[in-house]
Order: sequence, then C-alpha cells, then structure tokens
Amino acid sequence: MPGEGPQAASAASTCRALPALAARSPPPATIDGVAASIRAGHVLPNLRHRPDLEHSPAEYVRRPHVPLESPTLGLSHLQFEAILTAGRHSANPNDFALVAMLGLLGLRVFEATGSNVQALGEARGHRVLTVHGKGDKTALVPLPPAVGRAIDQAIAERTVGPILLNRYGRRMDRHAATRRLRALARSANVTTARMHPHMLRHTFVTTMLDAGVDLRDVQIAARHADPRTTAFMASAT
Repeated sequence: MPGEGPQAASAASTCRALPALAARSPPPATIDGVAASIRAGHVLPNLRHRPDLEHSPAEYVRRPHVPLESPTLGLSHLQFEAILTAGRHSANPNDFALVAMLGLLGLRVFEATGSNVQALGEARGHRVLTVHGKGDKTALVPLPPAVGRAIDQAIAERTVGPILLNRYGRRMDRHAATRRLRALARSANVTTARMHPHMLRHTFVTTMLDAGVDLRDVQIAARHADPRTTAFMASAT
C-alpha cells in the first residue's frame, strides 16, 4: 500500500499468513498459540533477521484473551455411561467403537478417525493401537478389553483400511463422528448445549482425575505435552 514502510508492510504480510485460521473462526486458545509462535519466531523466522526492520512485525500481532478455565465441558459420569450404552446397543458397530476410542481411550477425533486396522498390534503381551497424534508424533496406546472388543466389532473380518467407517463404507471423518455422537446423545436422552467429539476426550481426563489418578499420569495418558493443558481441561467440570 502507498505510504507503508517495510515494517507495516511486513506486519500486514504476517497477518495474512494465517487466512485459513481466521476463516475458521477458531477458539481464542488456538489463535493465541499461533500468535505466540509467530512472535517467538517459530513461524516466519525470516522476520527476525530483516536488516531493514527495527523490530519484528510479529510483535504487533495481537493475542486474544484466553479464559483461565476450559470452555469445553465434559459429560457427567451418568451421561457418558448413557451414551456408551447407546453405542453398545446401536445397530451400527462403528458407534460403539467411536465412543470407546474417544471416551475410554482418550483419543482426539482426528486420531480415532485416522486410525487404520493395520495399526492394531501387540506389545509386551498387550493389545495396542499405533496412534499418530499432534505434531506427527506416534504413540503406542494400550487397548483396554472393552475398547478392543468395540474395535473388533467395528472391523469384523477386515484386515486393512480405516477402523471407523461412515454409512457409505468409507473412512469416517470428524463431521460424521459429530453427527453420530449427537444421534447417540438423542437416543440416550442426554441433553448438552453442543455435543461434539472433544467432550468425550474431556470426559476421559476428568474421569481419571475424579478417580484420584495423579495429574502427571493423566497427562501421560492424554499425551499432553504440557501438564497445564491437563489441568486446564480439569478446571471445567
């Protein structure tokens, strides 16, 4: 733009680097994390080495206010049990597997829907699922018997392909997962403001903490890099 100095122009360029993020209207915590990465130089690091700039334009990226408590509420024990029962009795075996993988295994929805039959295996005498999580990190997640049975029902005789299928026989995505969970909630007479998959992962964390499991052990089970994330989720119950 006419009259813009290099600092202002680069600041505008920095803001334009995240158009997809802005278009999705993500929660404040997501925007804050990206903004912090930009200001720290992890994103667009070349901005820190521009001789024509007195300061990094990333310093001008505004960070939103992030509440101290998690905006996501987990389900109560009775609500989760009702949805788990609805999934177990559903004619679609993918429903039970979905609820079990999210609520009993604590997977993120993209981890559950992205898991393949080939990722099932054994390690040290236990059934495990190889999960590809955030940051392309891979983890071996032990399968409790209930989760293993739910997955076995969903995959039947299949030896390859996605574990969770949609009604068309293709890989279930997060949108289909959300629809299935809302349908199960309705059938179980569970009323929530906005049912979505992350509520089950949230329930996984709060259930363990309510049972007296140490925060560090819950952090490991949830695969949180920072224990503050675990505590943040536990703050909204």
